[in-house]
Amino acid sequence: MNTAQEIAAVLKELGIADQGNPSYYTGLKTGKTVNGSNAIISRSPIDGSKIASVDQATLADYETVVTQALEAYKEWRLWPAPKRGEIVRQYGQKLREHKEALGKLVTLEMGKLYQEGLGEVQEMIDICDFAVGLSRQLYGLTIASERPLHRMLEQYQPLGVVGIISAFNFPVAVWSWNAMLAAVCGDVCIWKPSEKTPITAIACHKILLDVLKENNVPEGVFNLIIGGADIGNKLSEDERIPLISATGSTRMGKSVAIKVASRLGKSLLELGGNNAIVVTPEANMDLATRAIVFGAAGTCGQRCTSTRRVIVHEEVKAELISRLTKAYASLAIGSPMEKGILVGPLIDETAAEKFVEAIAACQKEGGKLLTGGQKLTGGVFDKGAYVSPAIIEAKNSYHTVQEETFAPILYIISYTGDVSNAIDLQNESLYGLSSSIFTDSIREAERFLSAVGSDCGIANVNIGTSGAEIGGAFGGEKQTGGGRESGSDAWKVYMRRQTNTINYSSDLPLAQGINFN
Repeated sequence: MNTAQEIAAVLKELGIADQGNPSYYTGLKTGKTVNGSNAIISRSPIDGSKIASVDQATLADYETVVTQALEAYKEWRLWPAPKRGEIVRQYGQKLREHKEALGKLVTLEMGKLYQEGLGEVQEMIDICDFAVGLSRQLYGLTIASERPLHRMLEQYQPLGVVGIISAFNFPVAVWSWNAMLAAVCGDVCIWKPSEKTPITAIACHKILLDVLKENNVPEGVFNLIIGGADIGNKLSEDERIPLISATGSTRMGKSVAIKVASRLGKSLLELGGNNAIVVTPEANMDLATRAIVFGAAGTCGQRCTSTRRVIVHEEVKAELISRLTKAYASLAIGSPMEKGILVGPLIDETAAEKFVEAIAACQKEGGKLLTGGQKLTGGVFDKGAYVSPAIIEAKNSYHTVQEETFAPILYIISYTGDVSNAIDLQNESLYGLSSSIFTDSIREAERFLSAVGSDCGIANVNIGTSGAEIGGAFGGEKQTGGGRESGSDAWKVYMRRQTNTINYSSDLPLAQGINFN
């Protein structure tokens, strides 16, 4: 099937086809879509084929959704956490049933390889499983009181409404990381997906609505609102929404942070990255090469954890460059729906323009283009934003190297001396998301993971920078935003901590031995 036929088939399978268009959801409200001036037209980056059009929400729609969410919260917070977890469990089961169709839709609308699309849906399934277990483990603390016949404890209460702003590169997984944990914590959610990938959001929301209806869950526990920056700004500025979780560029995140902070709200930010892999003379070069190629070229360089820099010791630089250029020469570029393809398209022409501009800027600074770096033309390439992944030998101090370009550009940076010099180069980045070292030396590995090692939220040994598991908290430091999603104790961000003191005596002793007679 061609792309248009794949689109028609998957929309029909997921039940969102409506004369070629999906239904539009704000909360549980449905209606017909139009192709008017207010509509978003979603097109596949594969070849520009139209997927569907969808109306953007008005500010009146926004108010309706928030009001509905606030009302739903009053009931949802009283559901026992394991009962809330049961709803999430059922959603995870539905995702298993629709995994192939949803994976295809992710690929068709975002452009990542089909296997990566399937992997994204699997992340949703995994976080559902994680959240179900969590629903029986929302633990507090019991604290010894200094006053006789008193008991102290800490417990966690739901926050209320959580606003979730997600990015195009992971159009559904990142929403689920937030929404499933927030749901078992007793919160309700309002999701504003990227304007570039609204249809996958609608598909996931529709599946979820079926589960809610079957279980008589109050309307407004999960809400979807399609819109642009005006809706994102409303969410960020709305004092009724205690937490905003936003994923995207650092520029966007700074804007959200300022708006939320001005009203003393909470923000969970997952922003840019300039992730590095350190390769020492003690590295297994086969492992390092494979990890670098996947990290730099996978998803066409459009992961926040994509490998942007390789910091390699001068002794093994020539060998690594030889291995990488040979591997890049064999990368199959084309439609991500085709077998054997390893690199699909960028999301749009603007991304391709930034790719070309960044390479030219780095060359002007003194960078040496080793391979790739072209906007591809001819055949399917004329219908999508396809580029050849680039490798550039550069210096860490170059302005271009220190900027995040959301495209497959890999900078090769050399170091001399011991591993501490490589770590210093790694940590010079303004971002602090993901990092990795390839070495068989336990001393080098442990130094990389120590307090004087990588300053990133993720630091790996002998695996690449991308490909996080649900069990570990995901996020980074510095201009990556400082947020943590998914595993560990990330659930606490969706709740408020409350200290309780219970007096079961007949006296009223004061703390610190104060006597107020």
